[in-house]
Amino acid sequence: MSQQHPGGTKASRPARLDASMSLLTNAMHHSLDDGYAQAAARRGAEGRSGLPRSTRAKLGLAGGLLLAGLVVTVGAAQARSAAPELAKEREELVERIDQGSDRADALQKSVDGLRSDVETKQRRALEKHGGDTSYEAALLSGAVPVKGPGVKLVVDDAKDAKSEGGGPRESGGFADTGRVRDRDLQRVVNGLWESGAEAVSVNGQRLTSLSAIRAAGDAILVDNKPLVPPYTLLAVGPGQELSTDFQDSADGQYLHVLQENYGVRTSISTQDALRLPAAPSLTVRTAQPVKTGEGSTS
Repeated sequence: MSQQHPGGTKASRPARLDASMSLLTNAMHHSLDDGYAQAAARRGAEGRSGLPRSTRAKLGLAGGLLLAGLVVTVGAAQARSAAPELAKEREELVERIDQGSDRADALQKSVDGLRSDVETKQRRALEKHGGDTSYEAALLSGAVPVKGPGVKLVVDDAKDAKSEGGGPRESGGFADTGRVRDRDLQRVVNGLWESGAEAVSVNGQRLTSLSAIRAAGDAILVDNKPLVPPYTLLAVGPGQELSTDFQDSADGQYLHVLQENYGVRTSISTQDALRLPAAPSLTVRTAQPVKTGEGSTS
């Protein structure tokens, strides 16, 4: 007979302290799932592996690896052989551009020389017939070089070129970048004319009544010629008076705002002697001179 507990109940073993942690204990002692363990054991018993067992399959794998290596090798060789050819083509293109620029400069010098000869002959012919009033008109129109006292104004982009905000430059919803824009240069040039300048040039480009200051991307074009900063403006006029009048004008104050709020760099100085070249071309297609005595029309 089984022995009973004095209290009338059947004897039982004491509960284990880690009974509530049986799941964690099982995970620690049996980290590999039984199904995976059985599959691994069966696979090892059969002697199978990831590599092909037949000779034909092994040859196919070797051929595929050989073909991949061949493709990589040929691609690298072609890239290596094409690099010098591309560099050579680039050098030839740069050389052609330089030669074209040299030819254009030579032609421009020839045009300037021929223009100077024509101006000299015209002046002599006018003096011979008792009149030289057209020479003053040529000076004012930019058809001939000029010299005299004046002002040198340098305008450059901001150092960081990252300023943003509203103000006089905000337009079209584009953020300001601290660059000098075409409209800025337009205002500065108009301010110089208004302050008494008799001749103005920008980076050696003489301005006339037909000149246009426009933008093409980030570049500023003066008469379709791209300019790069800093922009050096030379203005022939009454020296210190021209400088003071410009800085006190609305356009001079506008330039000051660009300097204070956007970091645009500017400097202005009076010059005792400036020399400005003639405008590269003056072609009038529509306007005609009024004959003497006709007067003005309504």
